[in-house]
Amino acid sequence: MELHVTTYQGRTITTVLRLSGKLDATSYLDVINKANQVFSEGVRQMVLDLSALTYISSAGLMALHYVAMLLRGEAPPDPETGWSALHTAAEQVPEAIQPNLKLLSPQPQVLKTLERVQFTRFLEIYPTLDDALSAFSPLTDRRDQSQRQMRYLQALNPDLPTRSPGKHEPE
Repeated sequence: MELHVTTYQGRTITTVLRLSGKLDATSYLDVINKANQVFSEGVRQMVLDLSALTYISSAGLMALHYVAMLLRGEAPPDPETGWSALHTAAEQVPEAIQPNLKLLSPQPQVLKTLERVQFTRFLEIYPTLDDALSAFSPLTDRRDQSQRQMRYLQALNPDLPTRSPGKHEPE
């Protein structure tokens, strides 16, 4: 699995963590470690971009739950405890929507797994990056959404041309 991190500095810091490939027993600790790293750097809002994630196992679900608890300011279970950590996660499914973690565009098979284990009860899913980022911002902060999305796309694809803000291409 590959991880790509993009951070947006605005009124608050929001990190987009793009997961590619399979999130399973061989890669779930990578997600947890990266979440711990950005959390220690001050990030309290995160979007997990699942658009390139092709598979998620129970270990991957545990990683998502870990990140949600971390961003809520709660002590997550130790992922090294194996099944007991997963059982703890199952018992601690929150009733309210997680305000600091959003999911972006999961593949149908990943979405089906999230629905099956009822993670969609507390993790909001958005179809576009703009929608996910906007969910963190009051309406007055939404004016630069297209610029944030372009910066995200440029971070993933450095070959994309850059445009100066406010300049329009001729029609």
